[in-house]
Amino acid sequence: MQIGIPCLFMRGGTSRGPYFIKQDLPSDEISRNNVLLAVMGSPDERQINGIGGGTTLTSKVAILSPSQHLWADVDYLFAQVNVLQPKVDFAPSCGNILAGVGPAAIERNLVAAVDGKTTVKIHAVNTGSLIEAVVCTPGGQVTYEGNTVIDGVPGSAAPILLNFMKIVGSKTGKLLPTGYTSEEIEGVQVTCIDVAVPMAIAQAQAFGKTGYETKTELDADTAFLQKIEVIRRLAGERMGLGNVANSVIPKFAIIAPPRQGGSITSRYFVPDTCHAAHAVTGAICVASSTLLPGSVADGIAKVTDSQQQNIIIEHPSGKLEISLVIHQEGSEIVIERAGVIRTARLLFSGNVYVSSHLWT
Repeated sequence: MQIGIPCLFMRGGTSRGPYFIKQDLPSDEISRNNVLLAVMGSPDERQINGIGGGTTLTSKVAILSPSQHLWADVDYLFAQVNVLQPKVDFAPSCGNILAGVGPAAIERNLVAAVDGKTTVKIHAVNTGSLIEAVVCTPGGQVTYEGNTVIDGVPGSAAPILLNFMKIVGSKTGKLLPTGYTSEEIEGVQVTCIDVAVPMAIAQAQAFGKTGYETKTELDADTAFLQKIEVIRRLAGERMGLGNVANSVIPKFAIIAPPRQGGSITSRYFVPDTCHAAHAVTGAICVASSTLLPGSVADGIAKVTDSQQQNIIIEHPSGKLEISLVIHQEGSEIVIERAGVIRTARLLFSGNVYVSSHLWT
């Protein structure tokens, strides 16, 4: 016997996965996680017995519900389903899957669309972040067709504007959780920063890298991956996140000067392989580091001095532009919000089936 669960299967940004309504999933955590593992086909490197794509970017889940937050319309709970292990991680959020939340909320009647553009106010439950998603809805219907191109996704689609509010201290409550703009961990200078997602950031040259390597080249260097994992775990402890051996946060990035007209080059890890493009939340964090005097990005990033910073991140698949709104309070830089353009596409709507014995 199998149980059918209603879902929308969507591409959000450079990621992909099912979007569920919370009430359609088991209410207890153990059963819910077992159902999500079965839905995606984990643990299995091919995820052949589920709808996952065998990569971290295609093994993601969005769970939506009417918001319990006074400001928001929709609560968005993100789940990273491990491909190779029977684990579901709710610690991080995902800015790419977030791109599909607005359209999904409208499709599933959590938010009423208006003619023209509909603003969906989203509460990201994992981190407590608040985001406005502006979705194209001509005639009161979501449109996915458009001329906006994002690097890492073939073709074009309708733009979705994401405005991230209150992004500083997403997990730690602090911009610089350790109190330092730069510190040495295992002989490498690292900036531990928390804007949209906690991250440890280091210069590529500290590892003997250029920072322009491909994902394939970086993933093949096991000694390099082991070293950044050691640093990531120690950074997590210093940031007050405890033992992060089994968690995907903090994330890790190596950076280098831009060479294609952008602001900075970044290679982002998730956490034990290089991202094929770049996470949105990670891009916001990397962009924020470029504004901090004394950070590892200071001196290699190309930024201007203004209250709105458009930071262009160069990544393995192209570029991602982040718009930061900032102001000065004495000698401190205050990051008010961040904006980014993404796209999404509805791939199918229907039921996904799991064995009834998983449902208690």
